[in-house]
Amino acid sequence: MTAVPTVPQPSTGAAEATGDGGRRAWTVTVLLVVFMMVNFADKSVLGLAGDEIRADLHLSATQFGLANSAFFLLFSVAAVVIGLAADRMSPKLLLLVMAVMWSVAQVPAAVGGGLAVLVASRVLLGAAEGPAFPVAQQATLAWFPDHRRNLPGALITLGVTLGVIVSAPGLSWVIQNHGWRAALWVLAAAGVVWAAAWALLGADGHHRTAATSSVRTGEEERPAVPYRRIFASRTWIGATFAYFTSYWTVALMLVWLPSYLRNALGYTAGSAGLVVVAPWAIGAVVLLAQAGVTGRLMRRGVGSRRARGWVGGWILAIGAACCAALPFVEGSAAKTLLIALGFGFGGSYATVAATTVAELAPPARAGGALGTMNAVVTAAGLAAPALVGALVDAQGNDGYQSAVLLSGALLAVGAAASFLLVDPARDIARLAD
Repeated sequence: MTAVPTVPQPSTGAAEATGDGGRRAWTVTVLLVVFMMVNFADKSVLGLAGDEIRADLHLSATQFGLANSAFFLLFSVAAVVIGLAADRMSPKLLLLVMAVMWSVAQVPAAVGGGLAVLVASRVLLGAAEGPAFPVAQQATLAWFPDHRRNLPGALITLGVTLGVIVSAPGLSWVIQNHGWRAALWVLAAAGVVWAAAWALLGADGHHRTAATSSVRTGEEERPAVPYRRIFASRTWIGATFAYFTSYWTVALMLVWLPSYLRNALGYTAGSAGLVVVAPWAIGAVVLLAQAGVTGRLMRRGVGSRRARGWVGGWILAIGAACCAALPFVEGSAAKTLLIALGFGFGGSYATVAATTVAELAPPARAGGALGTMNAVVTAAGLAAPALVGALVDAQGNDGYQSAVLLSGALLAVGAAASFLLVDPARDIARLAD
């Protein structure tokens, strides 16, 4: 069903910023970087407090893994539902509601209770945070033309890594000195502060009505197409699968890396809280380098197949090689370096995936295309923590190394998908037929 094409009038801020990346566009971008920082601080806190929570609640590794997997129980469903709604509703409003819900979700476990309360709290938090990345990407990219989206898209993803880099040492200190429940209160307060700032300073890049079938982006008008055709394209499939393998490593970093550093590699709790930022710091450098390389290639006229698909493929391939090399080195320092490089590179595909799908999908379908991709991808978060918990219970500390090797194998397949399937120009032409 095709509606009558309309060209919605942009807001004053959009008119100012969409074409030239003006001050309002960058204000929104900075706020959404902080939004993603709070988001991933929320995700990382249970991993940082893993040993304390297991001791306090008397949990096996498998039970702790399942509690973390519960976070993703409604995560993917919420990503699809809100991603589709973002094509028709104000992203500013959706983001504000999400941030308030994050803070509310932290309260039950912060107050007290056992495993059941912890699981229920994480399920609610996951439902509220599931749509965060795709809606934040959509809200940011709406302010910029396609050829200028690589940097703001990378900065939103950089918020993921900065969230852990900035929060891990401080949250570790809170956990060690005031308990893991106190850390949840800190995160609840951070969500409230961000929501207040966003209510005052946030803005939508442009407006859509539900009947809009095409949107003028400053570059061209493209008709909306059925979602099923986007999801059946090789580019969407390749980018989504490659991102799935990347998110698998992100889930392991969030949930199990602190325990790996403490239990298998011999770091103290304080040292692990510092060392755990290493792969995130490497990932931040990789993200910015990827944005720079991709942007330069595209300005020189190189197509997205190479500028995004091939660059992303090499990022995953390097991560896979580092993970695969882990059994061949001895000593904690060498193993830590390989894990940091493997997870740092392997976990850095998100910007490639988001900008590729944003390029592929017509503007009126961008929210749904990004949200559904995120739903598929974050299913890795549902599977990975529980599987690694089972490996640790079955193999002891050797289970951590098995998990890294499995991640390397997945990253290798993801790299192949990025190299072979991602080609937005080809699939945009097919969608136009």
